[in-house]
Amino acid sequence: MCGIVGYIGKQDCVPILYDGLARLEYRGYDSAGIAISDHGQVHVVKAEGKLVQLKPKLSQLPPGASRGIGHTRWATHGVPNTVNAHPHIHANVALVHNGIIENYLPLKQQLQAEGVVFASETDTEVVLQLFVRELARLQHPFKAVLAMIPQLRGAFSLGIILGEEPDAIYAVKQGSPLVIGAGKGEYFFASDAMALVSHTSRAHFLSDGEIARITANSLEIWNFAGQRVEPDFVELDISSSSTEKQGFKHYMLKEVHEQPRVMASMLKRLVDIEKATFNDQELGLNTLDLGRIDSICMVACGTAYYSALLGKYLIEPAVQLPVNVELASEFRYRKPWISKNTLFIAVSQSGETADTLATVKQAKQAGCQIMAVCNVKMSSIAREAHVTLHMDAGPEIGVASTKAFTAMLLAHHLFGLAFGVRKGLVSPAQARLACDLMRELPARMDHALDGKVAIEALADKYYEANNFIFMGRGTSYAVALEGALKLKEISYIHAEGYAGGELKHGPIALIDRHMPVVAIAPLGPYHEKMLSNIEEVKARQGQIIGVGSVDDAQLRRLSRDFIACPSSEDPGLQAILSVVPLQLLAYYIAVKRGTDVDQPRNLAKSVTVE
Repeated sequence: MCGIVGYIGKQDCVPILYDGLARLEYRGYDSAGIAISDHGQVHVVKAEGKLVQLKPKLSQLPPGASRGIGHTRWATHGVPNTVNAHPHIHANVALVHNGIIENYLPLKQQLQAEGVVFASETDTEVVLQLFVRELARLQHPFKAVLAMIPQLRGAFSLGIILGEEPDAIYAVKQGSPLVIGAGKGEYFFASDAMALVSHTSRAHFLSDGEIARITANSLEIWNFAGQRVEPDFVELDISSSSTEKQGFKHYMLKEVHEQPRVMASMLKRLVDIEKATFNDQELGLNTLDLGRIDSICMVACGTAYYSALLGKYLIEPAVQLPVNVELASEFRYRKPWISKNTLFIAVSQSGETADTLATVKQAKQAGCQIMAVCNVKMSSIAREAHVTLHMDAGPEIGVASTKAFTAMLLAHHLFGLAFGVRKGLVSPAQARLACDLMRELPARMDHALDGKVAIEALADKYYEANNFIFMGRGTSYAVALEGALKLKEISYIHAEGYAGGELKHGPIALIDRHMPVVAIAPLGPYHEKMLSNIEEVKARQGQIIGVGSVDDAQLRRLSRDFIACPSSEDPGLQAILSVVPLQLLAYYIAVKRGTDVDQPRNLAKSVTVE
């Protein structure tokens, strides 16, 4: 989950490395550091805390160095402090690492028995000490890397600079993402292409089991067997401006406001609204063997998992096949029943989620067809899958996912409808109605954003609450789960989401006059039952915050406070609309509480470790 960067060329590397780390800070912000090589000597500066704490120390580095590596940390082994910060340095070698070395402890004990003294608590220093040992033995950096790698078990991307080889940087990938960018007489590498876009649009994405030796004018790649690999450069389609705040106070608020545009863009690419037809190629249906599919398994983590739960409500009735939804972190360690006839759908914003990626490899071994739903085209999960449904929501920098969640929901909905059409289970009339309702989605979502002033005022009443309950039924149940997650992520208020009918099976014991209860109750088949659940809460003096249609007089009457939300007859589109007020409520409560909205404590955007 950490972020690593590297540069070699003719420019002063320090500003380039610092800018790259700034673009990667969403991956971790416990500490940061930069190492440069200057006239055969490696120099390192590090700082505890966010990247801004590192900036004053940059002046300690020799000016004008043209080769270096940097790191922004999400702590795994060892508390966040300067000693545990990367880069780690020993014997004029500096190393940065993203990932986890699972067997670090026996390796560390072995090295300690050989007399090695460790300065930090990290698993990364074990990698450095192993490399230094092999370098002393073999007297050749590349051979030392090859000798070190078989000793490591886990996920790792590495950047290494050596004082004794001043014209090269080494990069290694196994399990954690790494991309190399090519300029004129210069190369870059980073954990995410976003760190490169202000410098180059040409990029090669390293595959697992690859080592790169990079100089200012050359890129050589080998696999772990020592065989040469030809780089395959692609053009990046990320603009530098898309990673800026563009006048918004926080990335999260910007990304909430981008959702109508994202919805419009996805609909334009994936649906012909006028003809009521679907782009089966972009939706992956032309690649999949549809006749072979007898079940669907959706696997994800966090917000993506909640999108998949909602996707089950949308896909299952459209295709009339069983849809199972699994947490990737659980799926990978049990013995799930899947077969070659299972369509395995992996959902991940980043396409790098470690647990989800592991399940994809598991499903491939079972012979499943693999479909990825993700937001990053050249990500690891997208490359492992047989077909990818790209969300194309644009870079999402805020750690709390917003536009990616609604993009996932729309992707699931469109896939289910298109698959249903292909199977003859969704009629032309049903497809036409669905498209007519989709036509209104971007405008109605924009209208949902108009409620931000009222929601900000509402946050003043509830920001001091210690607990929240969110409840909903049908597709609104998954919306309740996601609303609770958003609140706890960025405000640090304990919040739980429940199905409305489940409150009386235990959680209703929590209800008293101090408990805010957000009730997502749009008009539709679940509305009457939800009102009954709200009555149960009201009878126990719960503080009801109703989220529903502007003209829902019954819900208004039952609610202490009411958030008006645009309506749709389509339950999938209604879920997309209903989540917007909850995103805004979480945002304004967090702002009122003074928390770090974009970089909440203990979290990182892309979970690339177990």
